[in-house]
Formats: sequence, C-alpha cells, structure tokens
Amino acid sequence: MLCRQKKNSSRTCVSAKLGEWAQNIRQTSTSMTGDNMHIGIAGIGKMGAAIGSRLLSQGYKVTVWNRTSVKAQSLLDAGAQWAPTPKALAESVDVVLTLLTNEAALDQVYGAESGLLAGQVKGKTFIDMSTVRPAKPQEMAGLVQAVHAYFLECPVGGSVGPAKEGKLLGFVGGQAQDLARVHALLSVICRRVEHVGPHGAGATMKLAVNLPLMVYWQTLGEALSLVEPLGLDPQRVIDILSDSSGGPNMLKVRGNMIAQTLKQQTSDQVTVNVATMRKDMQAMLDQGQATQKVLPLTALALQKFDAAAQNGLDGKDCSELLVWWLSQGGRA
Repeated sequence: MLCRQKKNSSRTCVSAKLGEWAQNIRQTSTSMTGDNMHIGIAGIGKMGAAIGSRLLSQGYKVTVWNRTSVKAQSLLDAGAQWAPTPKALAESVDVVLTLLTNEAALDQVYGAESGLLAGQVKGKTFIDMSTVRPAKPQEMAGLVQAVHAYFLECPVGGSVGPAKEGKLLGFVGGQAQDLARVHALLSVICRRVEHVGPHGAGATMKLAVNLPLMVYWQTLGEALSLVEPLGLDPQRVIDILSDSSGGPNMLKVRGNMIAQTLKQQTSDQVTVNVATMRKDMQAMLDQGQATQKVLPLTALALQKFDAAAQNGLDGKDCSELLVWWLSQGGRA
C-alpha cells in the first residue's frame, strides 16, 4: 500500500509542476519510492530516534549514524542498520536526513574527510532538519549541489510525541522539483509539509514559529509569580491557565509535566534544554538584525534565560525555568 501511494503521489506532482524535468524525476522516483526507498539518518538524538522509529514502523529501510552508537541502540534493535561513518551512510542510502545540534556539527558531519559529502553521492537527496540560522541552509545547498546532489531544509515544529506519530509540521526551503522527489517521505513524518520558499526560508519560518513559544516561557513564569501567594496546587493553576484564552497549545500538551516539575522543584526528564532555547533565541536575534528588525521581547527573555544558565540551568529541561524564576529570577 505504501509503495502504490508514494508512486502515484510522486507522478501526479511531477506532471503538474515539473514540465521538462518530468521524465528524469519519474526515473528517480521509481527507484526511490515505496519499500525500495532507503533512508539514512545522521544525528540520533531524541528527535532523530523518534523519526527513525516512525519510518521503521511504516516499512522504510533505515540506516543510522551517530557520534555515539549507544544512542542508536533502540533503532538498531528495531531493525535499523548501522553506518560506521557519515560517508558510509550517505553512500548506502537514497535520502539522508540530518538532525544535528548546531552549525558546527553540520560543518563537521557534512564536510569532514569521512563526512556525508566525501563519497559518491551524485543524485542523492540530503534533507537537513536542524534548527539553524537561515544563512546556513543557503551555504549547505551550495556545498551539496557542488557534488551533484540535491539539498532541502526541513526544520520541523513539534516534539518527540508527534514525531513518533508522523504529526510534525515541516517547513521546507529549496527547489520545488527537489521536494517532489521526497514529498511522500516527508508526509510520513509530517502531518503538514509547507514549501515556504528557497533555501533559508524553512529556517526563517522555524524561528518565527519558535519565537512566541520562547517568550511564553518567560511570561508563564511571571504569571505564576502573581498567583504564587494564593498557595494553589500547581496542577490546578496550570489547568486554569491552559483552559483560558491565554493558554497556548504547548501548555495543553505539556501542562501535566510542567505541574509535576513545579511540585517536585525539578524535572524527571529533559525534553528541550535551556541551552537549546538560548541558541535558538540568539539565532532569532541574529536574523532580526540581518533583516533590520527589532525583537525587544525576545532580547529581554534571552537575558533572563542567560541568567538562568549562569545559575546552572543550561542542561536542564525548559520547565525548570519556571522553578528558577519563582525561587530566584523573579525576586525583587
């Protein structure tokens, strides 16, 4: 069933959009659809593992690489194969997904002597799903195209739970004909795939999506400080806030975890750490400066998160920002 759906979807998109490239795309799609499509994943953190699990559950052949193999063990146990180097990974698959921590990691994994682009990769497709500054996908596209391969960026909105269920939001930057080759694949990972423009547009959209959420963590801490003197149960407070017009979807999804963190004064797990939030917020400010836009609330929130990091929270879950704000950060 998977093969028929992917084949029909690819050919319909080709005939509608690609014109003179139609025959070449059809030939590529024939060898890269259905059960024959072999996917490589470089970077097996929480999201990489979740996406890998989703692809395996949908019948895809998956090969993985990570700096530390132990993080990939759950995928290997589920049927994924292991590549000893990024080069070996890229040479053995049709499409490579990269989910890496930062731009320095991208440079190393793509550009090293044993990197993704070091081998025979002509005609392969690379999709970077990392959260980076918009200038980075533009740079990466040039490097990948120089070795006669295809490059797309597709940062995603959503966390581990939606990733396992194929319910992420994908923000694609790149050429339409390149997206046509892998649209069916991305649709297995994402409930909504949005082609938002050329290389760099996906990163811009991801930063815009994340910005209100980053600022909300600070405003939530301030809201909790107002009601703290009431002595109400944290679960009750979070429930009230999430049911109000000011309660974003994040609070509805993560409310129970947040309430538990407030009760215990610590988090049992790390979903998104403070260091990652600070990195993303700095990227937002950098992009604002590059486009001559002022982001005052983002700048102020980042100042508070920097202070939290200096107090030992950089590796902690973002929900612990609320605990820190109530105990230290918000004290007059």
